[in-house]
Amino acid sequence: MRYPASEKLEITRTVEGAHLPTKQTLDTLGIPRTIFYRWYDLYLEGGFDGLSDIPSRPGFVWYRIPDTRRDDLIEFALEHEALSAGELAV
Repeated sequence: MRYPASEKLEITRTVEGAHLPTKQTLDTLGIPRTIFYRWYDLYLEGGFDGLSDIPSRPGFVWYRIPDTRRDDLIEFALEHEALSAGELAV
């Protein structure tokens, strides 16, 4: 489950202010320790803004054929229809 930054901050402050051990507080809240400590590190480094979600989509796809080459490759493949995809790749 994804939590908004405001809930992450609230959970962080709850754990900081609790009189129980951190593990026990997190068990009560149902938050895994690894997740909490990741949030806590982000909070210490960037404050509230550090807790906001970062999009997970990649910014660059390494296997994409550049637009400048795509048309040439399609033309070559159409001229050599007998070749398999593997043979075209070589």
